[in-house]
Amino acid sequence: MGIIEKIKEIEAEMARTQKNKATEYHLGQLKAKIAKLRTQLLEPPKGSSGAGEGFEVTKYGHGRVALIGFPSVGKSTLLTMLTGTHSEAASYEFTTLTCIPGIIHYNDTKIQLLDLPGIIEGASEGKGRGRQVIAVSKSSDIVLMVLDASKSEGHRQILTKELEAVGLRLNKRPPQIYFKRKKTGGISFNSTAPLTHVDEKLCYQILHEYKIHNAELLFREDATVDDLIDVIEGNRKYMKCIYVYNKIDVIGIDDVDKLARQPNSVVISCNLKLNLDRLLARMWEDMGLVRVYTKPQGQQPDFTDPVVLSTDRGGCTVEDFCNHIHRSLVKDVKYVLVWGTSARHYPQHCGLSHVLQDEDVVQIVKKKEKDDGGGRGRFKSHSTAPARISDREKKAPLKT
Repeated sequence: MGIIEKIKEIEAEMARTQKNKATEYHLGQLKAKIAKLRTQLLEPPKGSSGAGEGFEVTKYGHGRVALIGFPSVGKSTLLTMLTGTHSEAASYEFTTLTCIPGIIHYNDTKIQLLDLPGIIEGASEGKGRGRQVIAVSKSSDIVLMVLDASKSEGHRQILTKELEAVGLRLNKRPPQIYFKRKKTGGISFNSTAPLTHVDEKLCYQILHEYKIHNAELLFREDATVDDLIDVIEGNRKYMKCIYVYNKIDVIGIDDVDKLARQPNSVVISCNLKLNLDRLLARMWEDMGLVRVYTKPQGQQPDFTDPVVLSTDRGGCTVEDFCNHIHRSLVKDVKYVLVWGTSARHYPQHCGLSHVLQDEDVVQIVKKKEKDDGGGRGRFKSHSTAPARISDREKKAPLKT
C-alpha cells in the first residue's frame, strides 16, 4: 500500500469516528499519523538523483510574490497588467506550463511576481505537477490566491486545503508552544494558560507516535492538536495570503460588495482594469517593506536609491541597515542620526537596536581613529621624531 492510499484510509477512518471526549485521543493519534505520512510524501524518493525539472527561478528584487489559483482565472493576464511581461493567455485551461517571472516597480522598490501554472484538486499528492508549483510558492514572501468571482466559494477552501496539506499556513501566526528534544529525563509538560483542546495524556500519546520519549513541552496559549503537530514537525511555513477575486465585471454589485468585505480580500477586474492600484497598495502593506534613505555628513539626503529592509528578510533595525550596506560597518559605528516617523525628535541619536520605519533618513557617524601617541602637543607621551639623527630633516638657517 502506497503513502497516498494510507492517508486516504486514515482520513476515511477519521470521517467514520464520532467526535467526543472518548475518541479525542484516538483522533489525535490519527492526525499525527497523517502528518507523518504527508511529510514522507514531500521527501524526494530514495535513489533519485534529485535533479528533476522544477519551476524555481532566481530571486530578484526586494520581495517575491507568487500567483496561485485554478486554471483560467486570470493569473497570466494579471501578471501582464502589473509587470508588462508577456505571459500567454488563452481561452483554454493550462495555457501556462512553467513559471514566468515579472518585475513590479512600485514605491522605488522592485517586487518579483511569479505566474505559476494552475493547480487542481489533489495537487498536494502530485497531480498536475502541483507539488512543484507549491514548492515555488513556499519560497515567496506573500501568496496571491487568484479566484474567479463568478465561481463558487468552494474553490477557496479547496486551494487552502491543498496548501495546508504540504505545510503552508495562510494568514496564521506560529503557535506559542515551546518544544525541545532531550536525551534523557522523560517528558516535561507545562502550561502557562488554561488548555481546553488538549491535555497531558493526549500530548504524551502524540509524542509517542513520533517516538519521542524525552522532551520539554511548554504551552503559552490555548493551542489545538494540529498546532502541537505543526510544532513537532517543525517544517511549517507561515505566510500572508491575499485572496484576489478576478472577473467582478460579470457579477452583480451586491456580490462584489459581499466579496470585498471579506477579510484579506481584494476584488479586481483585469478585463476592465478595475481596482489594480488597490491590489498593489494592499500587497505593499502586507509585505511590510521599509525604505531607508542615506544622508552623508554635511550633504542633502539621497532620495533616489533607498535601502529596502523587511522583517522577513533580515530585520529592520539600524544594525540590519548597516549590515545591508557592508558587513564590516557595524564595528565602526559610533552612533546614528535618524529623521522620520521612528524618531521622537529630529535628529535623534540612536544605537544599533533602534527599529527603523518606512521613509526614515539615516546618517551614520563612525568612530574616529585613535592616535598611537597618547595626549596632544607638548603632553605627548613620546616623540614622533625619527629614531636616527641622520634621518631628521635639517631646518633652514634662521635669517638674521
